Order: sequence, then C-alpha cells, then structure tokens
Amino acid sequence: PVLQRSYTSGKMASEFTKVTLQEGDGQNYPKDGDNVSMHYTGWLYDESKPEKKGDKFDSSRDAGRGVFKTRIGVGQVIQGWDKGVPQMSVGEKARLTIPGHMAYGSRGFPGHIPPNATLIFDVELIKIN
Repeated sequence: PVLQRSYTSGKMASEFTKVTLQEGDGQNYPKDGDNVSMHYTGWLYDESKPEKKGDKFDSSRDAGRGVFKTRIGVGQVIQGWDKGVPQMSVGEKARLTIPGHMAYGSRGFPGHIPPNATLIFDVELIKIN
C-alpha cells in the first residue's frame, strides 16, 4: 500500500491524506461530474485511539443503508471527498483523513460532528455509474 504521513498538532490533522487500503483496477477513475457508488464509514479523528479512529458518526454499511450514490467533484459532498474519490480507481478501498476546513468547517454537523473536526473515512469505490 501507499503510505503517507499526516502531521498533526493537538487533536487535528492539518493536511488531507489518502492511504490505499486495497488496490482498485488502476484504470477507471471518476471525473468531476461522474455519478459514483461507494461504501463509507466515518469517524471523528482522535489521536489517542487505534488508527486515530474516534467515535463513528456515520456508515453506509449500517443495517438498512446500502450503497451511497452521489455526483463527485461538483460540490455535492464535502471537499475532502471531492478531492479524494477522483484519486481512486474502481474497486479501491482507501482511508481519507480530512481536516476540518475540507469537511464541515466551523459549522460542524450539530449533534454529530463538532466545529472544525478532522474526520477519517474508509471509502470503497464500487462503480462509476
């Protein structure tokens, strides 16, 4: 796998990183405006936890959810996804560490994600529709 380091200060990662967990086909990459189908699980970033995964806040793999479909690269999802998913090929599994300014920013997501929180997502790109 491709390993990248993220340098942190306090409990936040200041840089976006993508680490490949499982290689994809290496040929089919989504372009801005493409519809994609993917699975994801998101955690709050916490340096004190294994793999820096704090509390889980959302997952398409939870019972009754199913595959998540969206357009990528056009601002329909957080900036970190718009940056990370187009770097993935079909079948790839990757871990995206997304600093707060590329996630939900100062507004956070009340009840789930604190303001300026760094997030970790394990993402699987299933197909480009």
